[in-house]
Amino acid sequence: MENSIHRICDLFRQLGLPDDVASIESFIATHRPLPNEVPVAEAQFWTTSQAQFLREEIGRDGDWAELVDILASLLSQ
Repeated sequence: MENSIHRICDLFRQLGLPDDVASIESFIATHRPLPNEVPVAEAQFWTTSQAQFLREEIGRDGDWAELVDILASLLSQ
C-alpha cells in the first residue's frame, strides 16, 4: 500500500477553505496565535464538520494528521 502525500493546500481544500497561497497565509494570520492550551481541532473558528475532521484525523493518526500538526504549529506561532 502506498502512503498518500498531501500538502497544506490539500488540507485547506479538504476543509472546504480557499487553498491558494494568499488565502492560506491570510487564514493563518487572522487566526494566530492559537493559545497553547487550545488543541487545533477545538479552536472556535472551525465549523462543526471541520473540527470533527481534524479530531478524527489526529485521533486515528490518519493521512492528514501530519498536516494538521503543521497547521497547529503555524497557528501557534
